[in-house]
Amino acid sequence: MLSRAARPALRAGVSASRLVTATPAASYATLREIEDRLKSIRNIEKITKTMKIVASTKLNRAQRAMFDSRKYGETSNEVFSAAETKPLEAAEEKGKTLLVVCSSDKGLCGGIHSGLSRTIRKMFNEQATAGVSQPYDLVILGEKCKAQLQRTNGKDIALSFAGVGRDIPTFAEAQAIADQIVQLPGEYTSIQIMYNRFLNAQAYEPTTIEAFSEEAIAASPNFSAFEVDEALLPNLREYTLANSIYWALAEGHACEQSARRNAMDNASKNAGDMISKYQILFNRTRQAVITGELVEIITGATASEDM
Repeated sequence: MLSRAARPALRAGVSASRLVTATPAASYATLREIEDRLKSIRNIEKITKTMKIVASTKLNRAQRAMFDSRKYGETSNEVFSAAETKPLEAAEEKGKTLLVVCSSDKGLCGGIHSGLSRTIRKMFNEQATAGVSQPYDLVILGEKCKAQLQRTNGKDIALSFAGVGRDIPTFAEAQAIADQIVQLPGEYTSIQIMYNRFLNAQAYEPTTIEAFSEEAIAASPNFSAFEVDEALLPNLREYTLANSIYWALAEGHACEQSARRNAMDNASKNAGDMISKYQILFNRTRQAVITGELVEIITGATASEDM
C-alpha cells in the first residue's frame, strides 16, 4: 500500500507519461513501424555491402582490361603524332562533327553518366553562343546518356547502341560499333569520342579522343614516310576508329566500376548511420511505452485501494 506522501509524486509521473505517449495503441503502432523501418534499412545495408564487394572484384578486372586497351589507342596516337595529323580546318566550316558518347546501360554508380551529359550540353551551348545551330551529331553507346540527352538533344542523335557495359568491353564489340558508324550517311569532317578518363580509384574526368578522317590522314605532312597505299586509307581509318572506341569503352568501364564501388560504400555508411538513429529512437519509444504501462498499473492499483 502506497503512503499518502508518495501519491502526489505518482500523479506527477502519470502526467509526464501521458506527454510522452498519448495512447498505448499508438505507441505499439509506432514501435512496429520503427521496427519495420529498421529491418528494411538493414536489408538495404546488406545489399549495398554486397554490391560494393562485387564492384571491387570487377574493378580489378576492369583495370587490367583498361591497361591492355591503352596499348591499342596509344599506338594509333603515336602514328598520327609522328605523321603530324591534324583535323582539316578548312573543312570544319562546311561539315559537322560526329560525337561518339561512351556510357553504359547500368546505373547505381553516382553521377558518372550525368557528368558526360552535362559536358555535351555545355559543348552545344558554347557552339550555339558562337552562332552554330547544329554543330554535332551524336552516336550514343549505352541507354543512360541516351535517356538523359533525349530530352534536350533528341534531334541530334544519329545512332544509338544498347547492351553496352554488361561486361568488360572487347575489341570485337568496338569493331562492330565502328562498322555501323562508318556506314552513316552523313559526311563528317571530324569524329570525336567522348568518354570518362580514369585518373585514379576516386576520380575521373570527361575526355575526348580525335578520330581523324581519311582526308586528314592523307593530308598529314609526314604520313608518306609510312608508305601506306592510299587504297588502304579507309581500312586504316576504320581500324584506328575501332582502336579508339575500344580504349574509350574500357576506360569508361573501369570508371563505372570505381564509381559504383564508391557509391555503394557511401550508401552502406549512410545506412549504418540511419540504423543507429532508428535504434536509439526504437529504444526510447519502447522505454516510454513500458514506463507508461507501469504507471497505469500503479495508478489502477492506487485507485482500487482508495475505493
